[in-house]
Amino acid sequence: MNIIFDGMTENEIKSIPQYKKRYKKGEIILSSGTKTDCLGIVVSGSVAIVNDDLWGNRSVLNHLGKGQVFAETYAYLNEPLLVSVQANEDTEILFVQIKNASEKLVRNLLNISNKKSLALSMRMFHTAHKTVRSRVLAYLDTVSTQKSSKEFDIQFNRQQLADYLSVDRSALSNELSKMQSEGLISFRKNHFKIL
Repeated sequence: MNIIFDGMTENEIKSIPQYKKRYKKGEIILSSGTKTDCLGIVVSGSVAIVNDDLWGNRSVLNHLGKGQVFAETYAYLNEPLLVSVQANEDTEILFVQIKNASEKLVRNLLNISNKKSLALSMRMFHTAHKTVRSRVLAYLDTVSTQKSSKEFDIQFNRQQLADYLSVDRSALSNELSKMQSEGLISFRKNHFKIL
């Protein structure tokens, strides 16, 4: 059961209007500027929360996998989305209408919102550093602390990590290679080890 339904009975869950929809890799699930009355839950696959500015620059704000929730604040407040949601791979989404939400559902939405606020604070911390290396080190330090290990997998591929850290992909790849040759880290794809 998803955290959004925490503490709710089966009948309470069934009484909430909901439907599932499948998306192909790269397909836009929700577009910036539109409104939705539903939050989305990733049933399978994964999605990226992205911001494309008027000049064609893309920032990846988050990457969400199975069981994670998106668009809950926009749906609850009936505000236009400031971001888009895109399928990273073939993905299935459960849309849950939250108009006239119950007290339990509102409490669960608040809990999710608080966790996302913390994640946004971490991203701001990671991108506050001036150099590519310091951003990478701050990010890897956070993941290492969260996983209580110096060896771990990160949730991003190389382009997503570059977007998340707001750096150029080639600059990121060059810096990772330098850090590996200097014996600071070792990595293969999204698997990292702090040496």
